[in-house]
Amino acid sequence: MKTNKFIISICCTLLFLAGCNKDIFEDVSFLNSASSAGKLSAMYDITQDNTGMVTITPNGEGVASYEVFYGDNNKTAVKVLPGKNIVHQYAEGVYKVKIVGHNILGGTTEVTQDLTVSFKAPEEMKVNVSQNGLSLTVDATALYETYYKVYFGDSNNVTPIPFKTFIEGQPVTYTYAKAGTYDVKVIALSGGVASTEMVKTMKMGKQIDLPIGFDDVNYDYTFGDFGGASNSLAADPTNAANKVMKVVKTAGAEVWAGTTMSTSLGLATAIPLKAGASIIQAKVYSPAAGLSIKLKVEDHTNGNVFVETDAVTTKANEWEVLEFDFSNQTAGTPAVNYANKYDKASIFFDFGNTGTGKVFYCDDVKMKPAAAALSQIDLPVSFDLSTVNYAVTDFGDNLTIDAVDPTASSNKVKKTTKVNGAATWAGTTISTNNGFATRIPITSSATTMSARVYSPAAGLKIRLKIEDKDDNTKSVETDALTTKANEWETLVFDFSNQATGTAALNTAYTFNKASIFFDFGTAGSGKVFYWDDIQFGTPVNPNAITLPITFESTTVTYAFTDFSGGVATVVNNPASATVNSSAKVGKMVKGAGDPWAGSYITLDSRIDFSTKKTIKVKVYSPRVGAKLLLKVENLNDGNINVEKEVLTTKANEWEELTFDYAGISTTNSYQKIVFIFDLGTSGDGSANYTFYFDDIKLN
Repeated sequence: MKTNKFIISICCTLLFLAGCNKDIFEDVSFLNSASSAGKLSAMYDITQDNTGMVTITPNGEGVASYEVFYGDNNKTAVKVLPGKNIVHQYAEGVYKVKIVGHNILGGTTEVTQDLTVSFKAPEEMKVNVSQNGLSLTVDATALYETYYKVYFGDSNNVTPIPFKTFIEGQPVTYTYAKAGTYDVKVIALSGGVASTEMVKTMKMGKQIDLPIGFDDVNYDYTFGDFGGASNSLAADPTNAANKVMKVVKTAGAEVWAGTTMSTSLGLATAIPLKAGASIIQAKVYSPAAGLSIKLKVEDHTNGNVFVETDAVTTKANEWEVLEFDFSNQTAGTPAVNYANKYDKASIFFDFGNTGTGKVFYCDDVKMKPAAAALSQIDLPVSFDLSTVNYAVTDFGDNLTIDAVDPTASSNKVKKTTKVNGAATWAGTTISTNNGFATRIPITSSATTMSARVYSPAAGLKIRLKIEDKDDNTKSVETDALTTKANEWETLVFDFSNQATGTAALNTAYTFNKASIFFDFGTAGSGKVFYWDDIQFGTPVNPNAITLPITFESTTVTYAFTDFSGGVATVVNNPASATVNSSAKVGKMVKGAGDPWAGSYITLDSRIDFSTKKTIKVKVYSPRVGAKLLLKVENLNDGNINVEKEVLTTKANEWEELTFDYAGISTTNSYQKIVFIFDLGTSGDGSANYTFYFDDIKLN
C-alpha cells in the first residue's frame, strides 16, 4: 500500500512538470533501477564513565532512512536519517540491536548486531575511617563507582551494610558490641559486576581511662611494652573470673623495661593530680617482697613533661595495694607541676634490675579516693579511731602501711619496713605536714614519751624526734633500745637525755611533730617493725621496774634479791634534805657473811647504754671512804657484767655518786643492777654497815 502511494505521488509530480514544459518527459523507468538498501551495520560508541551511555550510528548503502531497535526493554524503534546517530543508556549486558534500512522506493533491509556494555572496575579508591570508642564511621571515594558495601568484621554483623545511595561525604556509622580487632572490608561497585575492595584492620574500644580495671569488654587494653617487658591480659592468679594485666620482665630485659597503660592516644582524660590529691593506687601481685615499682605519668604529646615516683612491694605471691605519691617524686626527676597535663601512665616492675623472667600482675589502677573529713592526729595515738587521719610520712626509703597487730588481729597498728638499702636515717613522721593538733606538753619536769614496739630483734636502736612543724631547727632527739624480739614492749624516750650530737631539750620550743626511726644508724636490710600507742609521758604499768628508780611508786614492787648476808628493803628517807627530799629510799644492811654480801634488783627492760654511759646514785653512808660497787649484769648470764666502784666522801648525809661505764659493750644486754657496799670487808649488821641509796638513773 505504501509503495502504491509512493508511485502515484511520483506520477503526479511528473505530470505537473510536463504541463509546465512543452517538452514532455514521460520516462520513469529509472525507479525500477533504484538499488535496495544494503550493507547495513551500526557503529557503537560506549562512554568510559560507567554510565552505560551508548551512541549508535547506523550505516548502509542505498538507505534513505533507518529504524533502530535498542534490543533492551524499550521495544519502540527510533528513526534515524543517514549520517545521524542516537544516544541510549544501557545497563551492563549484551544486547541484540536491530537496524532496518529503507531505500527510496520503500524497500527494506535489516540486520541484527550484538552490543556489549561492560563497566570497568572502580579506580583510585580511598577509604576513610574514624572511630569514637566502639563506633566506627566509614566513608569512601573512587572513580567509576556506583555504590559501596561495607563489612564490619564482627560475627554479629553477617549482613553487610550498604550505602542506600552513594553520595560522597555522607558516611555510614556502626557501633560494635565490644572492643576488639576487626577487619573492615569496603567494596566499591561499578554499574555491573566489576568491583574494587579494600580492607582496613581496626582496633576498636573505648579509650582507656582511670580507673583501669581490665574487666570491661568495651575498652581496648592493647598496651605498649618497651625495654623487654611483655604484657598481656590474663586471669587473676587468685581468682580466675577476674581479668588483670600480666607483665613478664623477660630474661635480659633492660633495667628500665616497662609497660605503658594506654594506646598512643594516651588516657581519655588527664589524670586529676592536684595538691592534696596526688596519689595513684595500684593492686600488685609480686613474686617477691622488697622490689621497687616505678610509676611514671606524662603528657602523651610531650615526653619532656613527666613525673615519676616509686613504691616497694612488701608481700610475695599475694595482692597488695601500692600507693604512688607524685608529690614525693623520684630523686633526680622533675617535680610534679599541677598545671601540666598528665594523660599517659607507664609502670616499671622491679625497676633498676635487669630482667630475669619475673612475672607480675596488676589491677585496679586508680586515683586514691579522697579521704573523708578526718580530725587531725594528736597524742595519744592508737591508730584505732576511724575519725582520725592517721596518715604518716616516710623518708629515706622507709615504707609504712596500715596493718593489724601480729598478736591480736582486732588491733590496728602501723607496719614499717626498713627496706633493703634504706638510709641509716630512714624514718617515719607520725603525722602529715600539719603535725599534731596540739602541742606536746614537754616541760622541765615532764620530758618523756613512750611507744609500743614489736621488733624483729633485741638490741636495736629506736630514735624518737620531736620538733616544731613550722621550724625544723627547733627539735630534740633521744634513743631507746629494744629488749625483746617478736613481742610487744613499751619503749620510753626521755628527751632530757638527748641523743649524742643533737640539740639539747629547750622546753620553750613548740613541739608539735614527731618522727620515729627504726634501727637508727643502720642501713635498711628489710627489717619489719610494728608500732602502736604513742603517748606523752611514761605509760602507767604498776609492775614495771625501769630506770630511773626512785622508790616512790606505790604500785611498783621493788623486788630485791639478797645474797651472802646483804639485805635490801625500801624504807622512809632517814634524812630528808636538799640533795634528796624523797619520801622513800632503798636501805642496805650488810650483815655477817661474805665480804661480797649485797643485793640486786632486776629491771623489766635492758639498760640503754647506746648514748648514755654513766649511772648516778644518791648514797647516804655512815662514814667517809666506804665503797659502793655498782655492777650491771646480763639477765641470764652472770658472766656478762661490768663493775664500777666509787668511794663515799661524806658521812651521814646524802651525796650523788657517778659510775662511768664509758667502755661498756652496747651489744650486750644488761638488765640487773647489783649493789655491794664496802666490798672486801665482812659486815656485822650494825649502823656502821647500814647504807641508804636512791634515785638510780642513767645519765
